[in-house]
Amino acid sequence: MTEELVHQLSLELIPGVGPKGVKQLISYCGSASEVIRAPKNQLLKIPGIGYKMAEAVKTANTSKEAERIIRISEKKEIDLLHFTDPRYPKKLKQIHDAPNILYLKGKGDINPLRTIAVVGARKATSYGKSITEQIVSELGLIGVTVVSGLAYGIDIHAHKAALKNDIPTFAIIAGGLDRIYPSSHKKYAEEMQEQGGLVSESVPGTKPDPHLFPVRNRIIAGISDATIVVEAAERGGALITANLANSYGRMVFAVPGDVGNILSEGANKLIASQKALIYTGVEDLIYHLEWKINQIERSSRDLPDLSAEEEEIYTLLLQNKKALEIDVIALRSQISINQVASILLGLEFKDLIKSLPGKKYEVVK
Repeated sequence: MTEELVHQLSLELIPGVGPKGVKQLISYCGSASEVIRAPKNQLLKIPGIGYKMAEAVKTANTSKEAERIIRISEKKEIDLLHFTDPRYPKKLKQIHDAPNILYLKGKGDINPLRTIAVVGARKATSYGKSITEQIVSELGLIGVTVVSGLAYGIDIHAHKAALKNDIPTFAIIAGGLDRIYPSSHKKYAEEMQEQGGLVSESVPGTKPDPHLFPVRNRIIAGISDATIVVEAAERGGALITANLANSYGRMVFAVPGDVGNILSEGANKLIASQKALIYTGVEDLIYHLEWKINQIERSSRDLPDLSAEEEEIYTLLLQNKKALEIDVIALRSQISINQVASILLGLEFKDLIKSLPGKKYEVVK
């Protein structure tokens, strides 16, 4: 617990200052500690800081509450990232209403090179769930971190698909990180902390009240390069996230659905109103976001000539740290499982991969 962190959180807790006021104060003074130490007449010289706000800063007594919150967070292994922290998500920092303090739990990189939000209806159809799994598996092939909201439906299926494919995923939580909602998703929230994590702007212990859900959607939109809407009714959280992403100048993609299906109305209207691009595959992201996707580095040894399918599967295995099951390889490569089995056997004969118990395969080191 550093003095600066205590002062940063203390400023956040002062009534009447607000996120914009805190940013303005720190911007002019250089740090939260300098704000706390500055005399009132100096604070009054800062543009936008009136007498009431300056008086509030000088008379506030929020340091003990700040220390209490930090101690609780440390006990629960929750990190506090202030807006000035170099670890604070760079993409999120670019939006005008980014939270000043984030609560983070997990081992994953909160500043990955590529981040995509996958959101949609809470009452997802079997088609929506299936297409979500396909989208996430494709994203994993190009090193994308998946972001969603841990809600029922498309959100949790995006997280589960990421976990299944060893893809980093972050859940943006409405409420404290120790108050996972829905509770049935707690096991997934714990599992994703190994390669990703949980993010919230709420103090630990905060209940996941309804008004916090639309507010947290701005973090989902702001922390991501783009948002993909899989299924959405005409009104719902997914459309709020999409509209926020548009307002931040971030791209929105939507998976078109059946005309007349209530869960397709939102996505179809986004496309019809030109608020979203049609998503047909990962190539759409690469093209519109102008991503430069480098070839995965190959083994240092000389490789024999490989067919296109052999090279695709070898590269897939080379990219993953863990061995992959044959059905996962078939799903990610979009090659039939019978053909995959034949290709894997050929790669084994060439001494490039090896089979493991449970029909798993990995590259020979």
